[in-house]
Amino acid sequence: MLDREPGPFPPSYMEPDVGRHTPYVIQPEYRLHELNKRLQARTEESDNLWWDAFATEFFDDDASFTLAFCLEDGPKRYTIGRTLIPRYFRTIFEGGVTDLSYMLRHSKEAFNSHSNAVTLDCEHCTMVTHHGKPAFTTVCTDGRLILEFSVDEMRIRTWHFSIRQHRELLPRSLVAIHTQDPQSLEQLSKNVTRSGQTNVTLNYLRLCVILEPMQELMSRHKTYNLSPRDCLKTCLFQKWQRMVAPPAEPTRQQTSKRRKRKPSSGSTATANNTGNKKKSPSSNFSLGSQVPGGTGCLQPDSRVRPGMGCVHPVPQDVMVVGEPTLMGGEFGDEDERLITRLENTQYDAGAAAAAAGAANGLATDDEDFAGSPALGGGSPWAGKPPGAEAKAEGHVQQVAQ
Repeated sequence: MLDREPGPFPPSYMEPDVGRHTPYVIQPEYRLHELNKRLQARTEESDNLWWDAFATEFFDDDASFTLAFCLEDGPKRYTIGRTLIPRYFRTIFEGGVTDLSYMLRHSKEAFNSHSNAVTLDCEHCTMVTHHGKPAFTTVCTDGRLILEFSVDEMRIRTWHFSIRQHRELLPRSLVAIHTQDPQSLEQLSKNVTRSGQTNVTLNYLRLCVILEPMQELMSRHKTYNLSPRDCLKTCLFQKWQRMVAPPAEPTRQQTSKRRKRKPSSGSTATANNTGNKKKSPSSNFSLGSQVPGGTGCLQPDSRVRPGMGCVHPVPQDVMVVGEPTLMGGEFGDEDERLITRLENTQYDAGAAAAAAGAANGLATDDEDFAGSPALGGGSPWAGKPPGAEAKAEGHVQQVAQ
């Protein structure tokens, strides 16, 4: 014989006679069966710590509990959070209930891969409560129960119980005792619950309508030990900041793909000059054509020596490297600058040196200073330097020979 309670539920440990281990995911129905057993193990000495431990074991940290039913004044719907759930179960027993259990019939299970949760949907769920005051009564509350469990810990995320009807049952022996007393029978005929809920539980649900929005205030008071007025001011100020603050801009993800850059103005001009060089030879370019009255050669002033011929200017093709830009982002480590190299085929080193010497006034002939105002008639520099006439005569003799 196996040392365990017989029942339809799977064992929680390895059994040699069965030959299989406990499944990794506990069935939702068995989880609700464990909740019933824990409620039956409650004692009169169970304090707040016991109820908090009960809620922590079976309910998720962000769980919600919804109860819907219809009273004489219309339909009601109450939703409470995880903090108020332990107190709800405790008020059931404070209203005269001695035993509480949930019975499921023809339940359906479904797994939601998006939320990683298991949903238990039971169209015919019965909440059975046994009351000891004012008389022994069994109340059966029928409705639809929808539970959502987390897969990792199999704790309840959402509890939704919609009550359709309830029945209150009295023992036949109790009714037979009071058959001769009409007042006692009338007292026994009165309902002890409303839609299966005791008056203590209904009053607590009405109070939860006020307590649920104040959870933030109570939590702040418990954490920072502030006065209720200061807690309210702090919460209102933080909500006002969230309303006034602009929405945060989404962070831009840097991509490693190469983007096509638009050519800058400098590189466009360089490309145009390169195309012109390919189309026209270098001999077609002359500075004289750019000067009014030019003859195709540079027309220097009187300081240029005769016989030097035409001096070709330095070409105007200059390599320009523009600052690279990228629309919509900045350069990364993989981005590179594209530099185009242009060969200057019109550059002549000799001609450039001669032109530079002429520009710097390196010529030493007398004609270079002919137009100088310092050589006027009254200037001591107007005459020729000593030895200049002898040098001129020697030059004439050489020409005559």
